[in-house]
Amino acid sequence: MNKKSRRKFSNEFRAKVALDALRERESESLSKKFDLHPNQIIQWKKNYKEGGDLLFSSEKQPESNSQDKLIEELYRSIRELKVANDFLKKT
Repeated sequence: MNKKSRRKFSNEFRAKVALDALRERESESLSKKFDLHPNQIIQWKKNYKEGGDLLFSSEKQPESNSQDKLIEELYRSIRELKVANDFLKKT
């Protein structure tokens, strides 16, 4: 049994398809051109309209950094609470 593996597309390719979809009305002709399902093209087009270039760009570092800071702060709070809890158990 040969299963088709899921294809992965680069962000540049997605942006290119979305821009072409914005220029043309029919997604069926684009689906044949790029060998994609029309619904996928429509979804990428919708995402591009909502988020623009930032959606498909690989510049997600600021969001990642803020998440890392939040995680570190939460771990620090957990450690402090654990120490306080251990101290209260002993008394």
